[in-house]
Amino acid sequence: MKSADESFEKLEVWRRSHSLSIELYRLLAKCRDLGFKDQITRSGNSIADNVAEGAVRSGKGEFKQFLSYAKGSAGETRSQVLRAKALGYIPADTCENLVSELRQISRIIHGLTKSLER
Repeated sequence: MKSADESFEKLEVWRRSHSLSIELYRLLAKCRDLGFKDQITRSGNSIADNVAEGAVRSGKGEFKQFLSYAKGSAGETRSQVLRAKALGYIPADTCENLVSELRQISRIIHGLTKSLER
């Protein structure tokens, strides 16, 4: 990951979490609960942003630390997506799809973290 021709944009986990954060913005564009909207979009953004920041850091230890932050943000976002469904901000099927994607992102982060331990 550290060679000059590689970048975080090539990481599947970054691409998927980036897409998810954009989807959250679009889904909640008309949401009038600004506090909730701000919190869920921040946590969604934090997943991709922490992957990116860790990937450009100088060592595996720092990358692993930022992957841990990203995984925590994925859990926080999943909790907020479930709350969005309960509050009627998003439909149940959309919630299920987002929760599934967030679980997959967490698994990918876990696998990437383990690969850095080798």
